[in-house]
Amino acid sequence: MTAQIKPSARVDVELGERSYPILIGNGLIAGAPQFLAETLPGTRFAIVADEAVHAYADQLEAGLSGAGLLLGPTVYVPSGEASKSFASLERVTAALLDLGVERDHAVIALGGGVIGDLAGFAAATLKRGVRVVQVPTTLLAQVDSSVGGKTGIDTSHGKNLVGAFHQPSLVLIDLDTLKTLPEREFRAGYAEVAKYGALGDSVFFRWLEDNASAIFEQDTYPLTDAVETSVRMKAEIVSRDEKEAGDRALLNLGHTFGHAVEAWAGYSGDVLHGEAVALGMVLAARFSEAEGFCAGTVSRRLEDHLAEVGFATTFGELRQRLGRGPSLDELTGFMEQDKKVKDGKMNLILLSGIGNAFVAKDVARDKIRAFLAAELER
Repeated sequence: MTAQIKPSARVDVELGERSYPILIGNGLIAGAPQFLAETLPGTRFAIVADEAVHAYADQLEAGLSGAGLLLGPTVYVPSGEASKSFASLERVTAALLDLGVERDHAVIALGGGVIGDLAGFAAATLKRGVRVVQVPTTLLAQVDSSVGGKTGIDTSHGKNLVGAFHQPSLVLIDLDTLKTLPEREFRAGYAEVAKYGALGDSVFFRWLEDNASAIFEQDTYPLTDAVETSVRMKAEIVSRDEKEAGDRALLNLGHTFGHAVEAWAGYSGDVLHGEAVALGMVLAARFSEAEGFCAGTVSRRLEDHLAEVGFATTFGELRQRLGRGPSLDELTGFMEQDKKVKDGKMNLILLSGIGNAFVAKDVARDKIRAFLAAELER
């Protein structure tokens, strides 16, 4: 008899009847049939996977097939942010219908944030909603997008402007998948880890400053602790504020600036989401300082840590790396398309200190424009 695989940690998202577990550990994809049968007994599954994770898809497909839980062959999606589109949504939805997905079945999203968002949105809309299981294979997806139920696609107007809240039934975080992740992708995910410390836990941020090298070396215990702490913070916030009416907005620290940079880059891969968020967090800290909300040591400390692990923290560095950079009009234009703009007024997530984020409402556009004009010269 095959020994049962046990997760290293479990975090629960408390949402009443829609509560679900997040399991964290090594080798969890091998144990997926066990976990799925325990969480969703009697359910059969269709897999939607990133083309870059064929090996994990094959492993998952074989396990589910052997347990009699698989609906059919994996639906593969090309890697990259460009796949979060209406065209991809149509193709994935059609493929799931071809597999015979019904209301009592479930979709497994296997891959990074793009797959989680796309497959999650397909599940939310397919036959007016089927269940979804998130199996994130990138650090960014593991600590951020797989938890909380945000799904969606991008449009020419900006990132994630079409989507739905659709909570998963289970999240399986297999840390072994990070071993094959390119260093740049791992670094991009680390931006979201650092974000949790910056927005709500100064002790965690200090721990990250001391342990970043071990995390990047994927030492088991520091990596597990970093992922579990990040996931636990997000789960607690989502449990309090599922649809971003209050505290959940704090998770967007750095994202309004960062999404504008991503949109300017055309979601081409020239600027990864985490790279944009890292720059966006530094910009948010500097803007907080400029508005008198925090001391200059806050932005300097955040900038130093993110630069130390390899992020561009100024537009000048971004231009050096890419050979080009955004214009002021491009940045402000994309920022005004952000979901956090209400009644034409800009809301920003700012800092009063490391570990203390807050929502600044109705920020004057001329202040943001003047700030960005100066930052573009750095």
